[in-house]
Amino acid sequence: MIFLFAARKRGGRFFALKLEKHMYAIIETGGKQYWVKPGQDLQVEKLDAEAGANVELKVLWAADEEGTSADTKANKNAKVTAQVVKHLRGPKILVFKRRPKKGYERTRGHRQDLTQIKITDITLG
Repeated sequence: MIFLFAARKRGGRFFALKLEKHMYAIIETGGKQYWVKPGQDLQVEKLDAEAGANVELKVLWAADEEGTSADTKANKNAKVTAQVVKHLRGPKILVFKRRPKKGYERTRGHRQDLTQIKITDITLG
């Protein structure tokens, strides 16, 4: 963790500004890829884990703010850990089918099962 001292515009007082290294990763879950960073909340396809459980996600790429760990050999050791916040359902989507001049009409609804996760940690290994 890096501390940087900066002056305010008025009053000339100094205060500590905490700067942290930022880590980034691209993960894959549910057939989709997501760009994540620690502390981010994310809704993904339903995971088989209870609320409050920690899960480890598949890492495709990971790096810190200097760009380290961009090659594939270093990414084999990279880990992304997330905590399951809750399970929920997405918005209702209506599917309407119709055949012209035949009197055929069908309406169906669909709600996707989702899991809300919070990215807790990214390690390069």
